[in-house]
Amino acid sequence: MHTAERTTLARLPSGVRIETTVHRYGTGDGPTLYVQAAQHGREINGTELLRRLHVGLTSDESAHLPGAVDHTALDGTLIAVPLADPLTFDRVSYTTPEPIDSAHPNMNRCWPGDPEGTVHERMAARLWAEAEEADAIVDLHTGSPEMLTHTVYLRGNDDARQLAEAFGTNVLLAEAAGDDADAEWNDRNFGRKLRVAATREGIPAITPELGSNKQLDGEAIAAGLRGLVDLCRHLDLLDGEPEPWDGTRATNHLGRVRATDSGLFVVAEGVDLGMAVDEGDRLGTVYDPTSYESLQDATADREGIVYSIAREATVTAGQTLIGIAERLVDAEPNR
Repeated sequence: MHTAERTTLARLPSGVRIETTVHRYGTGDGPTLYVQAAQHGREINGTELLRRLHVGLTSDESAHLPGAVDHTALDGTLIAVPLADPLTFDRVSYTTPEPIDSAHPNMNRCWPGDPEGTVHERMAARLWAEAEEADAIVDLHTGSPEMLTHTVYLRGNDDARQLAEAFGTNVLLAEAAGDDADAEWNDRNFGRKLRVAATREGIPAITPELGSNKQLDGEAIAAGLRGLVDLCRHLDLLDGEPEPWDGTRATNHLGRVRATDSGLFVVAEGVDLGMAVDEGDRLGTVYDPTSYESLQDATADREGIVYSIAREATVTAGQTLIGIAERLVDAEPNR
């Protein structure tokens, strides 16, 4: 069974309605999974993933779904919102312009929302009304043009960790929260991300970061579709067992090697996404494009895994050059 409901999220000053579509699939007799995409409008891989899932669940074209999946046997409810923030989607942007919501330009910093709040708070509150009774939540995002596909979950929450493992990206990042987090976590209001707010409300949630933004990444979309089907199996929405996860669990993604000066960044030969590095390994050079003077010999500040690389070579002081995630000790996967 499938239904599609056009829903008003909020209104602009002119009275124009901000609308999206909420899809529901399944029998309604089992668990409920809430999935949304494009909360940041330039992050579109999740939207295409949900379209492909829709085709597989509503037609005889089950070849669109990975593995032996009976598209008629969704035992429970899957709620899917392929376009969570039309305001940023229309602008191919990460945030809204200041006149629309100066207090909360980033929708993913105001969950679970407020029905009497700012535009983004009202939009979040309307979608939260769909998500708050779910047994699990998946908030589909994409990274930068050079970021390793990975899944983030709230560190110390076993249910969220199991969801992330079922989704199955090679790298899982456990994000510390509250007093255990880096100062930047609070400075950037990460506590009001959908994933964090939901997990704290007792609904385990994950954030897959699938490929790069603004363009469709076929490999990342396929990986996300496999992950979502396996997560449905983990929740018993679909028959079968998810593929066993055998990847790397690491700490949150706030570990960064930053530019100490502005210039051009040349990545060192051999440095690539997913590679292991040791503290002190050379990662590249920032140089003055006019004098050719070397301004910074960028080196790894920790042992870990390269999960992002600044391929757009013109960099400014303070900008992230390389993101490095530290492996978690297997004996203490959630600490």
